[in-house]
Amino acid sequence: MIEYLLLAPILTSVICFFTKTRKQVETVSVIGSIATLALGLALVNDVFKYGTIVTWQNALFADAFSAFIVLIVSIVGFVASFYSIGYMGHEFDRSIMDIKRLRMYYVLFHLFMFTMLLVGVTNNLGLWIAIEMTTLVSALLMILYSRKSSVEAAWKYMIICTVGITFALFGTILTYYAAVKILGETGDALNWTSLIAVADRFDPTIMKLAFIFILIGYGTKAGLAPMHTWLPDAHSEAPTPVSALLSGVLLNCAMYGIIRFYAIATKSVGVGFTSNLLIIFGLLSLGIAVPFIILQEDYKRLLAYSSVEHMGIVALGIGFGGVYGIFGAILHMFNHAMTKSLMFFGAGNVLLKYETKEIDKVSGIVKSMPVTGPMLIIGALAITGSPPFSIFLSEFTILAAGFLQGHYVSSVLFLLFLIMIFAGFFNNISKMVFGTPKPGITKGEVSRWTLAAMSILIVFVIVLGVYIPPFFYDMIMKVVEVVR
Repeated sequence: MIEYLLLAPILTSVICFFTKTRKQVETVSVIGSIATLALGLALVNDVFKYGTIVTWQNALFADAFSAFIVLIVSIVGFVASFYSIGYMGHEFDRSIMDIKRLRMYYVLFHLFMFTMLLVGVTNNLGLWIAIEMTTLVSALLMILYSRKSSVEAAWKYMIICTVGITFALFGTILTYYAAVKILGETGDALNWTSLIAVADRFDPTIMKLAFIFILIGYGTKAGLAPMHTWLPDAHSEAPTPVSALLSGVLLNCAMYGIIRFYAIATKSVGVGFTSNLLIIFGLLSLGIAVPFIILQEDYKRLLAYSSVEHMGIVALGIGFGGVYGIFGAILHMFNHAMTKSLMFFGAGNVLLKYETKEIDKVSGIVKSMPVTGPMLIIGALAITGSPPFSIFLSEFTILAAGFLQGHYVSSVLFLLFLIMIFAGFFNNISKMVFGTPKPGITKGEVSRWTLAAMSILIVFVIVLGVYIPPFFYDMIMKVVEVVR
């Protein structure tokens, strides 16, 4: 099943390359995304029915945490493929891109899906390779329009993330060095399933240094401050469906790498060292996001800085620890993926309609776009942690964990940052949503495909705020067991 899951986006990408018309490439893309989603759901079902799956000479595996990441990638990728039909089709109709560039978009889109799925099912320290592959493919998607600003953003993204991933490589080598002393120079010294079993016997000094390198390295890719500087440029310049994947999925893949190493390092050095580092970086990410959200002038960059905030919240949840902290962090990864994708899709609709990313030049969305407008309001309330939406539940769980674990100062700071971010974020969104549309803006939506994609996501945003289905709760609890 794992091999089929990885094969689906690769085959889709290859077939997209040989298509001749817009209809052909869109059809292949949707069919491929449906196949990827179906295989992803099948893998999740098998993992939670039969337990951990290991295959391909132990190089690939899927446990509860892997399946959870696969679920996020599959759902957001599927919805983004539908959104792409409306968004990229609109760009094609306006002659912003030709069939060659449209075809290349879908080729790279599904390769990007493959790399992110590979991150989740890699059973060894070669996770580093998979995450670096995501950088290479997503950078090519950023420069799709060949604009000067997008090329600069992609170059900045490549340089900063490559430097960061080099730090992660040092951490990976140190972890392998610690494992070799226990397991010997065998392939098992690379595998998660072997490492976690003997992690309590690793040299604590080596593992402390390894975790610092890992946190800086993968934290750069996850957008944790102060290594976040690539993120606002990249997310604002990429095509909107790609921005949703970058923010909703790729950042989670990088956090997945940090949490995997957190589980190993904690068994070696104790929970205090790793947790304190995560709390520091989590609060720093929240604090740095505050002024940039309050004073922001570009709505796609506004969403990008919101991602910095939410990765900080995930780090805080893992740092606070305990069942509540880790449960809240894992749930927050899923909630953020759905909600932030919804917000980027809404922003994409606004960009197509108003042809600007400046907040001050957009107004009256509820009047000019009667479906997108209300969805943006719901998304803005949800992404800022307002009840009764999904992110409120995960943020409240993390906040409760902070107080229960005795992190009173950190918890109070966390709450204060959330209040300031809510005020700044919703103030900017309200300027765009309410008021009177600018002259020349006609009433109507840009595409039914984009609205369909947003409608799927808004179901997750609303339902998970008031009800967590038993199977989903059990899934998250099994992930908590893996992390703890």
